Amino acid sequence: MVTKTRKILVTAALPYANGPIHIGHLVEYIQTDIWVRFQKLRGHRCVFVCADDTHGTAIMLRARAEQRSEEALIAETQAAHERDFAGFQVAFDNYGSTNSPENYELGKQIWSALRQSGLIVEREVDQLFDPVAGTFLADRFVRGTCPKCAAKDQYGDNCDKCGATYSPADLIDPVSTLSGATPEVRSALHLFVELEQLHSFLEEWTQSGEHLQREVANYLKGHFLCDPLRDWDISRPAPYFGFEIPDAPGNYWYVWFDAPIGYIASTWQWCKRHGEELSAWWQSPETEVHHFIGKDITYFHTLFWPGMLKTAGFSLPTKVHIHGFLNVGGEKMSKSKGTFIKAETYLKHLDPAYLRYYFASKLGPRLDDLDLNLEEFATKVNADMVGKVVNLASRTAKFAAKTGLAERYPEDGGLFAEAAAAGEAIAEAYEACDFARAMRLTMELADRANPYVENAQPWVLAKDPERQQELQNVCTVALNLFRQLAVYLAPVLPRLAEQCGQLLGDEITAWSQSQQPLTGISIGKFEHMLTRVKREDIEAMIDDSKEEATPAAPADVAGVPASDLWNDSGDALAAEPLAETCTIDDFVKIDLRVARILTAEQVPDARKLLKLTLGLGGDEQKTVFAGIKAAYEPESLVGRLVICVANLAPRQMKFGLSEGMVAAAGGGGAEVFLLSPDSGAKPGQRVH
Repeated sequence: MVTKTRKILVTAALPYANGPIHIGHLVEYIQTDIWVRFQKLRGHRCVFVCADDTHGTAIMLRARAEQRSEEALIAETQAAHERDFAGFQVAFDNYGSTNSPENYELGKQIWSALRQSGLIVEREVDQLFDPVAGTFLADRFVRGTCPKCAAKDQYGDNCDKCGATYSPADLIDPVSTLSGATPEVRSALHLFVELEQLHSFLEEWTQSGEHLQREVANYLKGHFLCDPLRDWDISRPAPYFGFEIPDAPGNYWYVWFDAPIGYIASTWQWCKRHGEELSAWWQSPETEVHHFIGKDITYFHTLFWPGMLKTAGFSLPTKVHIHGFLNVGGEKMSKSKGTFIKAETYLKHLDPAYLRYYFASKLGPRLDDLDLNLEEFATKVNADMVGKVVNLASRTAKFAAKTGLAERYPEDGGLFAEAAAAGEAIAEAYEACDFARAMRLTMELADRANPYVENAQPWVLAKDPERQQELQNVCTVALNLFRQLAVYLAPVLPRLAEQCGQLLGDEITAWSQSQQPLTGISIGKFEHMLTRVKREDIEAMIDDSKEEATPAAPADVAGVPASDLWNDSGDALAAEPLAETCTIDDFVKIDLRVARILTAEQVPDARKLLKLTLGLGGDEQKTVFAGIKAAYEPESLVGRLVICVANLAPRQMKFGLSEGMVAAAGGGGAEVFLLSPDSGAKPGQRVH
């Protein structure tokens, strides 16, 4: 049981002010909101702050392209972000901006502390400059080959293959993502934090077992703390949208310096509104500080940020809760497939409660990625939320509206007592961010409650005037069991908890309300709480997302022609130059046809080949041995439309007769990409 009221400050990562909120972002904000609502329901004092991350080259370039000020751009984006968060019932106590006076003042305070501690060094460095866009390139605007593991197409600050960190100038064959140009190396003054001076502190803090998930601590130990820590490049030369460094004119704090300071600045804004002292929240051992972030920004929040806080005398995070990414249907979100779904688009078609519950049912305390399977999404929501939870109220409330609840709680076979006893286990799961377990335990209670109503058949009792007391007893039990579920689900489904409170005339405000039944009261008229997910609504959302993803002709950015914005490097063409020209008569000899892969099989003893059976319509089939084994699993190919060279002379191979070829791009091995026609094409159609 709860014995002490805790004082908790909670933050979620600051969304960047250069784009809309999408469902991938919402994994974090819904997760954090659930945890905050749970803490408040348990009676703790919990403040939830966030802000827009507004500085950097990307904002500057976009504002330049749209011919407006950076301030106008970030104000418009922030309004859209706050609207979308509100639509998903994410309830911040304060939502600020890193482009605020509070952020600048705190930045100066922390900067001064770093200077006084002897952690800041200055030196001229070679930096990449885009001669077409006319700007120095931030880390994320350069891509190239990792200097450590040679993985291609990596960002300018770290490799997502081997985890190495480096400077953009270290990349092999760097390319500007702004223009596609090869960057020039230019010298500029930069300021650095000598993070290695804090090595022993950071090792102790990260490896204590108290503040990070074990896999995160192991990752930091194996990738960073095993070697001397690199100096952290903390400044950027003009032009740059951000705060100019007070004692280094012409230089600006790098966005990753002032972004996390936004947590403190947003808290300060809340304190000013409520007449409280900032020190009571950020410099007090009585206050817990909890950060919720995605695994892609682990490095900044577990090394740089604790170092800044320690040096400046602010509280260190009690816990950094790190989560994985969102996939849809087992794949990364895709604009072409309509699975890159903006928050705004989702809200046009579906109830936010559906996504809140689905995410909760998947979220555990580890860094595992989540998969949004849309078929499972509809099935789970309809079965659990509608079929189990709301069903208890919808089948009894209309009868209880006439009878009210019984004066004494009836005998129910121990159902209410069992659910009350389960409250602590459910609370422990919420506390540990194991929301999936909390949902399972809650649905187990629903699974025990529903047979009670089914067996009692209140709709039959209602027809017999002599059994009205029995009817009242059944309704009293069912609605109290529903209320217990509503309490346990309140962090996830705040709207359902509100509706339950309206129905029973007792607002849900405390976890303890699950422990005592309501009796002897009248209840309100039952209003529909949740409707079933309709597959056509999901399909409409996907179609709407596809339409949004259709690119219009892009405007020039920073003087870069629209044709350069696709950043096609030309490497593939250089590696395999165009063949000699041919005539149209040569070309028409090749009969390219649309074909469907009917079967796909492994070929024993073949290192590269899969055996495909291609259907060209009707009974026409061809067997093709294709060198795509490293790129595709056979079962993923069945049913797919491909382009087939249909009139190629058959070739007898060791493994059988190959009667054609399938068209593909790529350099071979795992880098093979089958060509497919647009939807609507039919097997047998000729490709012209």
